[in-house]
Amino acid sequence: MLNMITHGQPTDKPSLLIVHGLYGSGRNWGAVAKRLSTDRQVICVDQRNHGNSPWYDSHSYADMRDDLMEVLTDLGPCDVLGHSMGGKAAMMLALSNPELVNRLIVADIAPVAYTHTQLPFIHAMKSVDLSHIARRADALEQLEAAGVTDPTLRSFFTQSLDVAAQKWRLNLDVLERDMPAIMGFPDVSGQYDSPTLFLSGAQSDYVTHDHRPTIRTLFPKAAFVRITGAGHWLHAEKPREFVTSVAAWLDRKT
Repeated sequence: MLNMITHGQPTDKPSLLIVHGLYGSGRNWGAVAKRLSTDRQVICVDQRNHGNSPWYDSHSYADMRDDLMEVLTDLGPCDVLGHSMGGKAAMMLALSNPELVNRLIVADIAPVAYTHTQLPFIHAMKSVDLSHIARRADALEQLEAAGVTDPTLRSFFTQSLDVAAQKWRLNLDVLERDMPAIMGFPDVSGQYDSPTLFLSGAQSDYVTHDHRPTIRTLFPKAAFVRITGAGHWLHAEKPREFVTSVAAWLDRKT
């Protein structure tokens, strides 16, 4: 079972399950989850090979779908919000097990394969000499030297670093090997017929108008909202606007 972090208590509103993206964890979503938990319970999971969840020798979207299915079989049907890789996992779950997903929110990702790669970041993290890490700042310096120029990304990566144990809470070897599958999307059929919000950053190119025919084929009740001034990490860059958009969608009458 995936590691779960729970915010708030059950209410008369459906609980919300949040599924993080690549290199993330449920803890990264704490601020957003707390704001959304004022009138509903919010559960953040650590995906396999991330955070405090188990490590496995596989990281496919079928695997991630099955992990989420196990969680929701235990919790009961929930609204589901997934970002990036987590959005793809959530889409897989909704398409295969729609009875477990009341409503779906997909944050800045489409059900398509992407041509770029995240491998340079894995190589940068692997290059960090963990035996010389006494504090998080040591890892930040090494990541910068390894070519991670964005300070926000450096800070994000080190949230998955266990400084005391001198190890990453990421199964970097498996993520590296399965990167083509992570950047892709399985050939799936069927439809998810419940309301689906595709919430994107206006400055991101992860969800384009060219993707909409594919999206609508799989999610015929898809709606599209873009957050001004936000990129791919829209929940971190514009948290207030992100929470407002998500809360409004969940509270709307369908």
